[in-house]
Amino acid sequence: MIILAVYIAIFAGSYFIIMRLLSGRRSDFTSLKTVTFGDESAVVSNRAASVISIVTIFLIWGAFTGSKWVPGFLHAPGPFVGEAQFEYTARADDGTEDSATVTVLVHPISEEATAPEVDPGDGWAKNDSDTVGAWRSGLIRVDRNDEKGRDQGHTVIAVNGEPIAPGGEVNTRFGRVGMSQKGTLNFVPAKGLQMEAIWLPPPEAVVKRLVDIASEGYRGFTLWEHLGMSLYRVLLGFFFGALVGVPLGYAMGLSDWFRGWFDPIVEFMRPVPPLALIPLVIIWAGIGENGKIILLFLAALWIMAIAARSGVSGVRISKVHAAYSLGASKWQIMRHVIVPNSLPDIFTGARVAMGVCWGTVVAAELVAAEVGAGMMIMAASKFQQTDIVLMGIILIGIIGFGIDMLMRWAERVLVPWKGKG
Repeated sequence: MIILAVYIAIFAGSYFIIMRLLSGRRSDFTSLKTVTFGDESAVVSNRAASVISIVTIFLIWGAFTGSKWVPGFLHAPGPFVGEAQFEYTARADDGTEDSATVTVLVHPISEEATAPEVDPGDGWAKNDSDTVGAWRSGLIRVDRNDEKGRDQGHTVIAVNGEPIAPGGEVNTRFGRVGMSQKGTLNFVPAKGLQMEAIWLPPPEAVVKRLVDIASEGYRGFTLWEHLGMSLYRVLLGFFFGALVGVPLGYAMGLSDWFRGWFDPIVEFMRPVPPLALIPLVIIWAGIGENGKIILLFLAALWIMAIAARSGVSGVRISKVHAAYSLGASKWQIMRHVIVPNSLPDIFTGARVAMGVCWGTVVAAELVAAEVGAGMMIMAASKFQQTDIVLMGIILIGIIGFGIDMLMRWAERVLVPWKGKG
């Protein structure tokens, strides 16, 4: 929640500073094109907003992981590291009470540590020392060196002067001291706001892992073989999905019989997540390459069929009548009117289908794959190698974004009339 609040605050502040103070733009629709208000050409991406968005995500990531690539003054409070002390008060069965001090050395989990030496002090309750790793907790048997131990009814009744009982806890400036049901103290150092590397590693750790895997490979395959195999599966599955889906969509858009026959099937399969089909595909085609391609084929098929059907159904009837009045044949109308006017919808569907396939292939590779980005992520997660998981996610996102940008470029080149009536 804290990270989300910081992100929203930066977003709102950046918008106010750049859009209101620097550019002086008003929040209305007067600058938009009246005719193409609902088209992509009406609203273009603000480059400054894009740059600030990426920088913000990087800074938040680095700030909440203690990254060396982010200035120290931007770091969120980290876990407590150093010597922590608290005082406990114990009572023996004869009713006598005594107090002692516990010194705990909180050390980075990547380093070994030795408990500091302390003066045992006077009285039957002796001073204690122990070690606990940052972000961890540790049980501290404060009675193990006391002259009156548990066999004499030794019971801790207070910490830093505050009463404590089994199941209770006392907060100190170094962390939290709790008591187990058996009366043993448990010290939890303050964790701060930074995240432990096992949950979210800093950016430099992910980049280092990327360099290592790019040069040494992972589980017998190079990084490029993992990514290339995933891309190959996606392209092959998308190709067959488009090869079948586009003609099916055209048939549904041009023939009421085809529309009536296939519409229930398409509309039934459209909301079914591709991942829900994995068990069925495994039963039908096994866990080899064929099963993965079939799953990606099914992921793209329905999207491309609906996109093509929508494109054909959206052709203006006035254009068809104009072509007929000029003596065009059915084939000429199909070639020069229906296909060109349906291509924008087909390209939009292709972008959606490619994104769905790229997301599905990762899940498909989680099932008995030897090579692929999804397999790499799954194998790393079993050993809590979060840096590899993040590296794989980032690479998948970059490649997916690159594919989408490539398809946008192809759309601009092949369908320049989009949005022009």
